[in-house]
Amino acid sequence: MVDEFRVFGGRRLEGRTQVSASKNAVLPIMAASLLTRDSVRLKDLPKIQDVQNMARILAALGCGVHWEGRDLCLEPGKASKWELPDDLSKTLRSSIFLLGPLLGRFHRATAAYPGGCEIGQRPVDLHIKGLEALGAEILDERGMIYCAGEGMKGGTVILDFPSVGATENAMMAACLIDGDTVIHNAAREPEIGDLQGFLCAMGARVYGAGTGCVRVTGVTSLHGCDYAPMPDRIVAGTLMMAGAMTGGHVELVGARAQDLTSPIHKLIRAGCRVETAKDALVLDAPDKLAAQDIYTQPYPGFPTDLQAQWMALSCVSAGTAMIVENLFESRFAHAAELRRMGADVRVEQRTAIVRGTSLTGARVRARDLRGGAALTLAALAAKDYSEIENVALIDRGYERLEEQLSSLGADIRRIRS
Repeated sequence: MVDEFRVFGGRRLEGRTQVSASKNAVLPIMAASLLTRDSVRLKDLPKIQDVQNMARILAALGCGVHWEGRDLCLEPGKASKWELPDDLSKTLRSSIFLLGPLLGRFHRATAAYPGGCEIGQRPVDLHIKGLEALGAEILDERGMIYCAGEGMKGGTVILDFPSVGATENAMMAACLIDGDTVIHNAAREPEIGDLQGFLCAMGARVYGAGTGCVRVTGVTSLHGCDYAPMPDRIVAGTLMMAGAMTGGHVELVGARAQDLTSPIHKLIRAGCRVETAKDALVLDAPDKLAAQDIYTQPYPGFPTDLQAQWMALSCVSAGTAMIVENLFESRFAHAAELRRMGADVRVEQRTAIVRGTSLTGARVRARDLRGGAALTLAALAAKDYSEIENVALIDRGYERLEEQLSSLGADIRRIRS
């Protein structure tokens, strides 16, 4: 038995909804909890599949894990293992974040190559080079990564590309080793700042998140804390685009405009009005959107995690849009599914040309997390009804997306087939 979404399109979205904590912030923060032996409470987390899988990995390492409502309570002091379970690691790309904390805590780490969505090559060499720059000895053999960190000390990490994960791994590994660490060409995503906030709440000395240079001064130990991770800018962007595609009015409680500068700029250029209220972002959409080109880039550029949703939006906009995917070479799997709904999309290597038209409901299949969200958005704007298969992928990053969209007036429900 598998879950599907059944969507009857043509309903205008209107209303107010809460944006959950960020998946891309929560996962490295969960990993970083291993750097302390004290209790950690992470507040108001989404119970999405990726969070549940990371919790299972922590439990497999011996960490105490339990939920109190929507708060995740961790007892990292009970952790006693540094070998990541193969089966869970292969389902969760973010398991790679555990290398840095395990090296900091146990001076050892063993992991299988991580899994996740098939959106192109996502090599771990940047993670490995960053940890090696701090003195870790790493053997990459037969699909396994073996790390030894007894000789680690502060140093200079120069990233060839501003990788979010590699930046975060180096930050976490540096917290409990002697000396000062400087990470050059660091990623600038807001989630980097949130990880810094969590580490500093535990007593770490980390500076510079949000710039291209992050500095860490090692300390001897970290203490526990309570921490509320940042809101999910990708969920917020997805919901804004859903509102825009249906000519709607949506208020997103907790969403932060500063995290979404590029998508908001594009939505305004497309004809939307976007305003910041006291506790929410408010979007009002026109009757017809104007097509806009996008080029995915590291932050503060247009996020690759919103590229698929923008393609869906472009399918129902007036005019022609060019979409260039600069980060992942295989992130256009949703284009073929959108064509099943009548979309006019032509893909050549990393570029897609989308001519606006009307969409008609069809049976389509999610191929990855964000592509699945894009198909859901397309179904909201399509004539007739659509069935979206493989929504387990969507559940990896969106908490009961169908319920959130229903609260805004969408005709969508989850069915078991």
